[in-house]
Amino acid sequence: MPGQTAEVLREFVIADGTRPEDAAQVCREALWVLRPVLQTVYLDAYSDGPWPPEVVGSRDLAVALGEATAPDRFRGDPRMGIGIDVRDDVQFGVLLELAPHTIGAEGYRGDRQVFSAADTGTLWFALTEEQHGLLLARLAELGIPAAVLAAPPRRRRRWWPTPWGFHRRP
Repeated sequence: MPGQTAEVLREFVIADGTRPEDAAQVCREALWVLRPVLQTVYLDAYSDGPWPPEVVGSRDLAVALGEATAPDRFRGDPRMGIGIDVRDDVQFGVLLELAPHTIGAEGYRGDRQVFSAADTGTLWFALTEEQHGLLLARLAELGIPAAVLAAPPRRRRRWWPTPWGFHRRP
């Protein structure tokens, strides 16, 4: 709508040197903060390593959900791209447990991605200023320092504008 400003989102990643258990907890806390705005969430029921014993039950629930709802885009493999309804407490619980350990979890607010996690230690999310404050408060309650959050590295543009058109960076 004319005159309406877009909400400003800041991007965050896990800082280098963060303990894996703290990174997993940040992942879960970020999902709690984002839950009210997440509209579409996908989860893969695969991991590059063994699943921690405490999440195997959630993995089994995710597999059953994927088999029951097999989305069109992954019809050949119901363990990929399992749609998660974050309004459902059981499905949200599955997401909380598996997101730090899966090969891929992603969440969207409308058509904008605001969350991505993978078992490689990759965690990225985009928050409003209010959500950021809420996340910091939740982390502080758990004794996790704010320093675990970092800005993502700047992306280097490969092409840049000149008066003669766009040219490739060397």
